[in-house]
Amino acid sequence: MFKRLLRLLPACAMVAATGVGAAELTVSAASRLSNAFTDIAHAFEAKHPGDKVTLNFAASDVLLRQIEQGAPADVFASADEATMDSGVEKKLMDAASRRDFAGNTLVVIVATGAKLPNALSQLARKGIYEHIAIGNPDSVPAGRYAKQALIDAGLWDALQGQIVPTQNVRQALDYVARGDAQAGFVYATDAAIQKDKVSVALTVPTFAPVRYPIGVVANSPHAELARRFVEFVASPEAQAVLRQYGFSGVAT
Repeated sequence: MFKRLLRLLPACAMVAATGVGAAELTVSAASRLSNAFTDIAHAFEAKHPGDKVTLNFAASDVLLRQIEQGAPADVFASADEATMDSGVEKKLMDAASRRDFAGNTLVVIVATGAKLPNALSQLARKGIYEHIAIGNPDSVPAGRYAKQALIDAGLWDALQGQIVPTQNVRQALDYVARGDAQAGFVYATDAAIQKDKVSVALTVPTFAPVRYPIGVVANSPHAELARRFVEFVASPEAQAVLRQYGFSGVAT
């Protein structure tokens, strides 16, 4: 019996080394986090040999609907507080695990070399800004921030004939970069991606700070590992990655 156990030990060691039985963590994150979270996922895997992080990127509202409909997810990182609030209210999220991990700034962009507006009110000049790209406020957090800023400035109704709703912030960015829109509302991190094609004209005050919350999905089968990932996103190592991509660190 003892000899048989000795023969089994190398096989057990091989199982441990190959990571058999390790977890595969599914992280659903807002599209604009794709570059940063790809790097963060690789760093997390390096610290958890055998565990794998699968990333699912889409608009925050779309991701929450996927979770509500039963799509596999262990961690959810939203581009705005309102979407995460909805997830908590619907008991789709573990409220105790929720935390803000990054911040951003809403800006108005124009094509490089184009005339820069020095106030939101100048966007009403139809001869110059015929098309203004804004994420659809019904589904895009940046669009909600932009709409409220324009309402506060008394411009939302006046600009209806010029506003071009987009499916996400990156589409608004592309419209301006290609010249299909003369101005657009995006995040500072998005503008930085194509800084050779677009220029930031204005920083837009928002009704609330632009914050990115993250948390563990309530029915995650890998809740402990999911909590470790959330903690890792708030770590100095991951925060440094986020800063590299232009986000401000607001881990709490």
